[in-house]
Amino acid sequence: MYSIGIDVGGTNLKAGLVDESGAILAVERIPLGVFPGAEKFAEILADLAKAVMEQGGVTKEDISYVGAGIPGAVSGGTVLYTANIPMKNVPLAELFRQHLDLPLLLGNDADCAAVGEWSCGVGKGTKHFIVVTLGTGVGGGLILNEKLYTGAGCGGEIGHIVICEGGAPCNCGRKGCWEAYASATGLIRLTKEAMAERPESALHAIAAEHGGVEGRTAFLAAEAGDETALAVCADYANYLASGLVSLINMLHPQTVALGGGVAAAPEHLLLEPVRKLVAEQCYARHTDQVPAIVRAELGNDAGIIGAAMLGRAI
Repeated sequence: MYSIGIDVGGTNLKAGLVDESGAILAVERIPLGVFPGAEKFAEILADLAKAVMEQGGVTKEDISYVGAGIPGAVSGGTVLYTANIPMKNVPLAELFRQHLDLPLLLGNDADCAAVGEWSCGVGKGTKHFIVVTLGTGVGGGLILNEKLYTGAGCGGEIGHIVICEGGAPCNCGRKGCWEAYASATGLIRLTKEAMAERPESALHAIAAEHGGVEGRTAFLAAEAGDETALAVCADYANYLASGLVSLINMLHPQTVALGGGVAAAPEHLLLEPVRKLVAEQCYARHTDQVPAIVRAELGNDAGIIGAAMLGRAI
């Protein structure tokens, strides 16, 4: 049997036909465009699923279910809330079935990334596994006792652990959230602040060369030996480790995988200092059971694979 995974982004939709081993056999991608309303959106998802079935040469009878990763909170077959796509309390699975008579399983997009990595990536073989995605925000997916943990629908919003009371404002409305410091957005803010203080820093030339300040700007300048950039990278690693320590103290997974664009930074500037800080600070150091901190490995396929594998984890 096969399953279909759909990765719902703010601008694009990607669907894949996936076999039981997690291999993607067929892919379709389309732009989302202006949100057409919940009913039409369900029809578009059904059409995407039909397209990959046709491309892969299978029929509805060969498909166990369709999974969809949604950038927001879900519960059962209902989308509770999404920030970038106007949906609230939408019975998406029910609407989907009006166009394609297959079960639609819903998961948060970061949760789907975690399921993908746990099923077929760096978390394979673990019972307790966490993915932390470092992008525009900080997302998280929690696999606990081999099951995806979502609470009543909004569980796993790890980016909103406060690591700096009264600190930088977060889009959630609070101040000092981990997301405000450890996201790519937070890293860009730290870089710009350092540039304003140090006009002689190589950060200015690197940013100009690449058309502006990006998440990688500080790492590029640090690799060139710029002292200001090295300090930014060290501060960023400290903020990232601070949230990871809290997360590990609460849940004590076997492995934490870092995904998203920032996670691709040079290992000696990011993973190595983060591992050192976590090993020095987390409570598990007293038991010699400090979790492994690794890079996620499935990249852009994690969402499709994880959505297609949701049935194994829920």
